[in-house]
Amino acid sequence: MPRSRILPALALAAALAAGIVGLRISSSSAESARAIAPPAVDEPAGQAQNEVAVVAGGCFWGVQGVFQHVDGVTSAVSGYAGGAKETAEYDKVGSGRTGHAESVRITYDPRKVSYGRLLQIYFSVAHDPTELNRQGPDVGTQYRSTIFPTSEAQAKVAKAYIDQLDQAHAFGAKIVTTIEPGRTFYPAEAYHQDYLTLHPNQPYIAINDLPKVANLKRLFADSYRADPVLVGKTGM
Repeated sequence: MPRSRILPALALAAALAAGIVGLRISSSSAESARAIAPPAVDEPAGQAQNEVAVVAGGCFWGVQGVFQHVDGVTSAVSGYAGGAKETAEYDKVGSGRTGHAESVRITYDPRKVSYGRLLQIYFSVAHDPTELNRQGPDVGTQYRSTIFPTSEAQAKVAKAYIDQLDQAHAFGAKIVTTIEPGRTFYPAEAYHQDYLTLHPNQPYIAINDLPKVANLKRLFADSYRADPVLVGKTGM
């Protein structure tokens, strides 16, 4: 397990064992998701079988885990985006000085799920877009809320959707999600891939990330798939 999350996980495990946390924290995590309107502007369906979206929103374990359960997603890979190739390593990114954000590259079939639908899930259940340079217990620019559009069309959809949500006051605070085009995605180390599925009983996952998957099933039942698409089966 990565060093930066060992101590928080141990603390959570001790609290769970003592009965201090558990239902209270899990309930809080579950309540953080909210139903929001779909984007008024979206990409056309098109005929391509595979399109790519890259997003960042805190620890990539949970973001990856959410999108692995979205119908129409054919691959979701944890990695880094925003910085240089030479610094795309977990220990370096953890310094918060590389420009990278923990990110997830989502390959999807636009005939089954649109880019706008992915963004709706991203804003609604995958993370809190009003937290600046942090998500929950994780703090630093490497945990920022960022969309890395892979095309001009994606950038337009993302900007229009953020404006739409802000104007509708969909959240209790202004959305701080940035849009950073032209960035390269670098896959993370193998031990980060499929982490949520492989370690469902790890306290960090149980408290911070499994509620996100539950919220996906609850709020987006028509987009939920029970069996996740795993990197271990599809490759990076």
